[in-house]
Amino acid sequence: MVTMRSVRTISRKDSKKEKLGFFLAGFVEGEGSFNISLRKKPDYKVNWQVVLSFNVSQKDPTILFLLKEELDCGIIKTRKRDGLFSYDVTNPSDINQKVIPYFQKFSMISKSKKENFRIFSKVAKLMALGRHRDESGLRKILKLRELINKGEGRTRKYNIQDIFPN
Repeated sequence: MVTMRSVRTISRKDSKKEKLGFFLAGFVEGEGSFNISLRKKPDYKVNWQVVLSFNVSQKDPTILFLLKEELDCGIIKTRKRDGLFSYDVTNPSDINQKVIPYFQKFSMISKSKKENFRIFSKVAKLMALGRHRDESGLRKILKLRELINKGEGRTRKYNIQDIFPN
């Protein structure tokens, strides 16, 4: 008796798209960053705004335009201080619906970038649940923020003691 197996065909287009995804993930691994910053906002209930941002900066914008097209969100601008091009995504829904799923599919390899992405994703999820709007949620986000992008040269305008001195 002969059994039939279903065969899944992969088109060249799918193959190219997958190669591009892994290429861009590798590029972001080396050149990109996932950030969590704070802005003082006296009109907010907790007096602070949490801002998530994904960005990549380069002298040549070619790959940045490719990233923007692939993720279908964000902006590319030229930084005045050094003339570098910067691709930035700060819209929370774009981060949750486009950036995070993309890099879950085409994941990072290095331990530090994986960890930064994991923390970034966790904070994005908390924010999607509105936890950045209450004190306990903001504390949780700030504790996670202390763990992201560790290393020399890391500077923060505000730290957890600035927000919660007690």
